[in-house]
Amino acid sequence: MGKRVTIVTAGHLSACPRMLKAADALACAGHAVRVVSVSHTAWSTATDAVLKRSRTWASSVIDYSVTTARPLQLRSGARMRTMQAVASAVGPTRAPMGVVVRAFSRVHDELVRAAVAAPADLIYGGSTGALAAVAEAAGRLGVPYGIDFEDLHFAERDEPAGELANGLAARVERHVIPGAAFLTAGSPMIADAYAERYGVRPVPIHNTFSIAPAGATPYRDGPLRLYWFSQTLGPRRGIEDAVRAAGEARVPMTLHLRARAIPEFLESVRALRAAVAPQLELVLLDPLNPDDMVAASQAYDAGLAGEDLEPLNRRLCLSNKIFTYLAAGIPTLMSRTPAQARLASTLGEAAFSYESGDVGGLARILRELAVDAGLRERSCAAARAAAAGRWHWEHPDDRGALLAAIGRAV
Repeated sequence: MGKRVTIVTAGHLSACPRMLKAADALACAGHAVRVVSVSHTAWSTATDAVLKRSRTWASSVIDYSVTTARPLQLRSGARMRTMQAVASAVGPTRAPMGVVVRAFSRVHDELVRAAVAAPADLIYGGSTGALAAVAEAAGRLGVPYGIDFEDLHFAERDEPAGELANGLAARVERHVIPGAAFLTAGSPMIADAYAERYGVRPVPIHNTFSIAPAGATPYRDGPLRLYWFSQTLGPRRGIEDAVRAAGEARVPMTLHLRARAIPEFLESVRALRAAVAPQLELVLLDPLNPDDMVAASQAYDAGLAGEDLEPLNRRLCLSNKIFTYLAAGIPTLMSRTPAQARLASTLGEAAFSYESGDVGGLARILRELAVDAGLRERSCAAARAAAAGRWHWEHPDDRGALLAAIGRAV
């Protein structure tokens, strides 16, 4: 018999594909699903509405947008800043937990209220701002809960201001992990890191996606078409290396970037292109509905997944990009972080790897793909085969493992 499952995220639905896929999988398995999420950015709100219209589960949205919910936007911001000041003064390990959770999550109280507004048999959630809310809401309802660690939250930031955020995350993790019925993680290495730190290993659930229809990615003549996407176009995501590598490769190519751009960074990338890679065409694209991301990737010859080696989370994570590209049937150009290098070793010609920051190494890969039509064709075939054989959402080790964990908990 189906159970009542509430899923909680402190992000937009359109920015949290893991929770979106979990909700869909549970609903398809016969559970009554309700999703608690937030709304604070106009373009994401519009995309969220499209997503919800195509789903069968219920939703509850906490709006703290500056345009549509100014009072909560002001109140939640002031509360978070106050709690962060207290936590910073006394230290994350010594601050009361009530201070910690509100310094860590802008809308902790609102998430809890929304989560307990309807009965549930299980609460499951992820994203940094939802971790403590999941545990508190489950406690109030007297039901089990599961926590998703898509990222290594206690090591997500390496700038000076990130020390407080990492410390708050570690305190929240120590608070919620012991009572969880199960834990999930975004990659095997993230699961291993949590096991080493807290003595309990989450179930790895990869950021995989449903496979695009077979034969939808024919070989194309013309310049090499490269693709990259994320929520935000900013520094330290391998874009600068890709532009420099395109200049060294000295072959015509296009690079399409799908994200909301930080204006200053976009201007710096355009200036870099003009200086070192005039033959490269840069195209900025608007963000898309998550349901359309795999299909959108099919228009390209390869996808970029360049990650820095810092902070620690970047060394251990496996991003949505990689598995979106594979599901679309295009190869991935990935920097050799520990997690990505391990994955690349299993993918054959579906992956081309280079050391992070090695512009010359990436340039050689780009040149080979640009001039070798057979390599492009083989690499697309290898990507489709890799997705079909293992790297798709319906695989027992991803969707199946999540459903099994939830089934044991309820």
